[in-house]
Amino acid sequence: MKKNIILLLSVFFISNISLCQNTGVVKGNVKDKETQEALIGASVIVDGTIMGSTTDKDGNFKIENIPVGSYNIKTSYIGYKQSIQYNIIVTSGNYRFVNFEIESQEQTLKAVNISIDKNKTAVIADLITPLSVQSLTTTEIQSNPGGNFDISKVVQALPGVASATSGSTGPRNDIIIRGGAPNENVYYLDGIEIPQINHFATQGSSGGAAGILNVSFIEDVKLSSSAFDARYDNALSSVFQIKQRQGNQDKFSGNFRLSGTETAITCEGPLTKKTNFLASVRRSYLQVLFKLLDLPIRPNYWDFQYKVTHKINSKTTLTIIGVGAIDEFSFASTKKSTPDNEYILRSTPFINQWNYTNGFALKRLINKGYMNFSASRNMFNNQIDKFEDRKNYDENFRQLKFNSQEIENRFRFDYHKFLNHWKYSIGASAQYVKFNADVFNKITNDVTDSVGNIILPGIKIKYYTAFDFFKFGLFGQVSKHFYNEKLGVSFGVRSDMNSFTDNGFNPINTLSPRVSLSYQLTNKFQISSSVGSYFKLPVYTSLGYRDSSNTLKNKNVKYIKSIHYVAGFQYLFSDDLRFTLEGFYKDYRNYPVSDLSGISIANLGSDFAPVGNEKINSIGKGRAYGFELYSQKKLTKKVFAVVSYTFVRSEFAGKNNKLIPSSWDNKHLLSMLFGYKFNRNWEMGLKYRFAGGSPYTPYDLAASQLNYVSLGTGIPDYSQLNNIRLKPFNQLDLRIDKKVNFKNKTLELFIDIQNVLLAKNQTAPTYNFKRNADNTAFETTDNKPLKSDGSNGIPVVNISEFLFFTPTIGIIFEF
Repeated sequence: MKKNIILLLSVFFISNISLCQNTGVVKGNVKDKETQEALIGASVIVDGTIMGSTTDKDGNFKIENIPVGSYNIKTSYIGYKQSIQYNIIVTSGNYRFVNFEIESQEQTLKAVNISIDKNKTAVIADLITPLSVQSLTTTEIQSNPGGNFDISKVVQALPGVASATSGSTGPRNDIIIRGGAPNENVYYLDGIEIPQINHFATQGSSGGAAGILNVSFIEDVKLSSSAFDARYDNALSSVFQIKQRQGNQDKFSGNFRLSGTETAITCEGPLTKKTNFLASVRRSYLQVLFKLLDLPIRPNYWDFQYKVTHKINSKTTLTIIGVGAIDEFSFASTKKSTPDNEYILRSTPFINQWNYTNGFALKRLINKGYMNFSASRNMFNNQIDKFEDRKNYDENFRQLKFNSQEIENRFRFDYHKFLNHWKYSIGASAQYVKFNADVFNKITNDVTDSVGNIILPGIKIKYYTAFDFFKFGLFGQVSKHFYNEKLGVSFGVRSDMNSFTDNGFNPINTLSPRVSLSYQLTNKFQISSSVGSYFKLPVYTSLGYRDSSNTLKNKNVKYIKSIHYVAGFQYLFSDDLRFTLEGFYKDYRNYPVSDLSGISIANLGSDFAPVGNEKINSIGKGRAYGFELYSQKKLTKKVFAVVSYTFVRSEFAGKNNKLIPSSWDNKHLLSMLFGYKFNRNWEMGLKYRFAGGSPYTPYDLAASQLNYVSLGTGIPDYSQLNNIRLKPFNQLDLRIDKKVNFKNKTLELFIDIQNVLLAKNQTAPTYNFKRNADNTAFETTDNKPLKSDGSNGIPVVNISEFLFFTPTIGIIFEF
């Protein structure tokens, strides 16, 4: 092992390997942003050099023999606005793919001539979403400090974005946008919705422990946090549009990645003259890392991804995509037994999951526009088991069973026309949904007297449910610029229906108009605003809940509604430095409230257990409001930097109609990103994140003691709901990269250290009974075995501080 480390470090510090002058290739496409038509004869140059090319009849270009290094790639075309993509890293291994979608002069706001640069950390001058949009490229994702090639972790550095940092097993990928729940976000991969983008997902939410998607496939990621395009349904907080690149049409190539947590291989190449592919497989060995760290959890996963692109003719393209994952979450004894480890072993369930999404998209260009048709199928299989007092898989001691399957078959059609400077979009969607679940959940134990007679029966939920139904949606959107291109206006409307809920077929109930405005005051100053309403159907785990008489109890629920009000401005100090300020207010209505506790689901939070598995009532309300400050310096003179601050409040009310802080009410979010490019292909990045303390609910000590033996954890005191906060979260990450180029191959070596300052962050408190000195049994007040009602146990409540320090040394080999 030591020899391997020494060998790796010695290679890492080689900075002068050069068998010959190594060069690379940049290849891509230039098309009209609105009509998607290929632009023939567009000029594409490597900025600052004489190297360049022009596009062919299909809009494609190829620039060869570029010395390895980092470049800006520029394109220009008569009647169109010039566009530049920054920080394109050319290596001798894989081709670098750079695609442009450029706007005609008539459609580009005069003062935002740099806004269409997709390689900026944020892109804001979008007519549909004037400010509430950010963008990331594959380079930014791959090189993000602490990101670990995980989209869900990388986006946490953007304004308004937080994550769950207080889970019982450490930080998770529960993306919280402007104080909204993780399940209020939707994800689209090449126009096809992907319900699960994380391993070890929480059913009814979109969070999980680690991302699924392979960043080698990704061209860019666009995050809209308000003013969503009307084509997207079921979004209340954000829409992620993830665009994948095509495979290499010229030759077979790929890359191999080895790091401290996983191994991945990606391959690509031509299948025919008109067809190319991308394919990858990844295997984690987190279980090895966690064993070395002496943690009791043993997460283990695989994931798979592919994309096939076939150009039927010059007007029609067929894309086939697929994503899948297999997850296993188990436990093992540790060398050192601690109260924290004991709590994890007793309170965290076993998890076995698998999921997939397969689909195709057909894109057809028409005169002055295009149309898309897509069809996909996704399935999520979830098995969760939990047992009392670590008596694993003994049915007499089962505390939780949740075996379920979600299946969705989706169809979507949209039509886009660009005519006389007006852009029109209309479309429709349909889904056929199937869901089944076998559920057992022991909420509380029986209360007995001294001779074992039951005084108060315990609460248990047990049922099997299966149902299917249809969902439908219609949308339309129109946009245009006025007054010499200074005023941009967009208006859209959408309506959704379903065949499951009692009033699901009434399109008026979900009529959701939205309007966006932007105005260019000066060459450097732009103001924007938007208002819109959005709807989301409650999660399937809620819809499928049945009572003891096998009756579906949630058919009367309503769509959750959120009305967004947004206003802000941007100021361009120079071509490489800009500043934005944006305020937002989200008004929530018809939010689900637990019938059992009367508490809003938003105030209960989530970890690995299913969300919404109970009777709910659509009577809750809520609000999230605040403002975002954002400053970005693009990469010039080897330096780039990003600073963002968000003030956000998130409050929800249950049956008592009293607004209290939600589980996602962090108040303050700060992120800072700094990068520097040294000579000889060395790079360094630093990322700092701060989040205000999350609210939590203290334990009901009496109820917790009574039920600890069966539940393995405490019971919250909902009379003090979310009235205590953890300490603030903070973390500094460091990444150093070195690229070594050979002929037709590249070796990249990196060190990525999460939490380099060794900051300790708090987790939510745990409830335990005190163990004896050798940790072989519970210590009791009467020195007798622990009673089933816990009356002779010694309660211990701990607020733990975890040190999540993860250094990773890895390599990426391009061939």
